[in-house]
Amino acid sequence: MLKGIDPLLNADVLYALRAMGHGDDLIISDTNFPADSVARETVLGEVLRIDRPAAEVVEAVLSLYPIDTFVDDAAARMEVVDEPDTILPVMQEVQAKVSAAGGPTMIGVERFAFYDRAKQAYAVIQTGERRFYGCFALRKGVIPPDEG
Repeated sequence: MLKGIDPLLNADVLYALRAMGHGDDLIISDTNFPADSVARETVLGEVLRIDRPAAEVVEAVLSLYPIDTFVDDAAARMEVVDEPDTILPVMQEVQAKVSAAGGPTMIGVERFAFYDRAKQAYAVIQTGERRFYGCFALRKGVIPPDEG
């Protein structure tokens, strides 16, 4: 255990978050997402796991991870099939965590387009989220230099 670091963030996740650069995508997925097969196509090449609900994982990640402020799609959610405007409770919970960290309103991404985006990501964290459509993409931003 380390001071100031959320204990949900295991060594593998911390490594990936630190290794990522500006513009890299992180996928946080539910238990039904094809995380292993998608993760094999990512930069990291293997799935990471945190067996907790999606909102808890997002909160832990965003305690260290800056969200990109240079693009409109820095935070995204997988859309409900045939209901792109539907916002499910899991999406509301994650949006609250993104907003609390100063992030934008998540955009919706069609299911298969989300899979394509995920395959281009740096890494995939599969959570213990069992509710459907608990899949999110967060694009890494920058941390500005200290003034002075």
